[in-house]
Amino acid sequence: MSNQKKQWGAIIVMIALFAMIAFVTNLCSPMANIIKAQGDIPEVLAQIGNYGNFVAYLVMGIPAGMLIAKFGYKKTALIGLTVGIIGILVQWFSGMLDAKENLGLVFAVYLIGAFIAGFCMCILNCVVNPMLNLLGGGGNSGNQLIQLGGVFNSSAAVAVYIIMGALIGEISKDTAISDATPALMIALAIFVIAFVVILFTKIDEPEQAPVQISLVKGALKYRHFTLGILAIFLYMGIEVGVPTYVNMYLVNTPELGISAATAGLIVAVYWFMMLIGRFVGASIGSKVSSRAMITTVSIATLVLVAFGMFSSPETTVQVPGIDWATLSLIWAKVPVGIFAFLLVGLCTSVMWGGIFNMAVEGLGKYTAVASGIFMTMVFGCAVMLAIQAQVAEMTDYMTSYWVVMFCAAYLLFYALVGSKPAKK
Repeated sequence: MSNQKKQWGAIIVMIALFAMIAFVTNLCSPMANIIKAQGDIPEVLAQIGNYGNFVAYLVMGIPAGMLIAKFGYKKTALIGLTVGIIGILVQWFSGMLDAKENLGLVFAVYLIGAFIAGFCMCILNCVVNPMLNLLGGGGNSGNQLIQLGGVFNSSAAVAVYIIMGALIGEISKDTAISDATPALMIALAIFVIAFVVILFTKIDEPEQAPVQISLVKGALKYRHFTLGILAIFLYMGIEVGVPTYVNMYLVNTPELGISAATAGLIVAVYWFMMLIGRFVGASIGSKVSSRAMITTVSIATLVLVAFGMFSSPETTVQVPGIDWATLSLIWAKVPVGIFAFLLVGLCTSVMWGGIFNMAVEGLGKYTAVASGIFMTMVFGCAVMLAIQAQVAEMTDYMTSYWVVMFCAAYLLFYALVGSKPAKK
């Protein structure tokens, strides 16, 4: 009975970390509107926060796996949280600098802060995913627990967009990074509280074999794993690319007459869709295979994104949101294609857990190092966002969604063909 209590204590801690990851990571996308307001900033440069955050995964993925092997999950989580506190403080400091006097310095400091925070997110992801999979017993049950963690992850993402939208309000040339200080302080408080809670939480951890670079070759011999890390690379382009450019489109299309605050409420619907999807995924995760899940949601993503791209902007629908300042329900009129993009959140909700579950299936002693490799591929978000930003700069926001279509098409291939283990 005591073991069961200890196990549930560990599960609760891991789920709390899952929520933290979303809160800090999703600060970067609404911050892009603030960056863009600083002057004549191109679309590609506006996403520097996301670049710093996700490129950190490329640097920290393998070392994070080594930290787990050396110190265990609990101590590694505490190391990650300490790094995260530093990253948040650096981002806050960038807002204290005068952008009118030295815009380049402000961007550089903010980028460094996002990069350091990205180290934290990578470390925590390396802790949370395999730990939840282990605590759930692997297979469908492990996937179910990861999906449950995803429910809280999505809840935190919804909160970020609502808070940032309320803080920014109307975007103008006077909008500055310092306007986001309350959100950064919330993130800082979450880090500190989590550090204290984890410090005093007992976690029974499995023994860890030393993570050796030589094991990387062994993991990469598994074809389904190699194709799986490419799948997670491209998946990040869908999860973050869709809401990021919905937000940019709404704020930077004057004829729509939508403020940054209202846009934040609208984009929060995407993350609310992810929340609903993860509730469903958690409830059916033990009955439906990851392969069936990914196949279904990949097809649905292709259909929704295609509809969003080619539907008439003149056709509009009412999208609900909550004005948290007055605790009242509001309705915003948006093109029907934007609503289709928001529904993609239902699809992306189960992609991460499903891909991870299929990619590490049957890896045995290579699982720890595989988790580290898996995390490095999260930097795909930075690459795919940069590509989508460049396409948007050359054409328009809607055309840029061809990048998302390509990513979804590969996930469909992985679910149907690439995820089948060729080596037992």
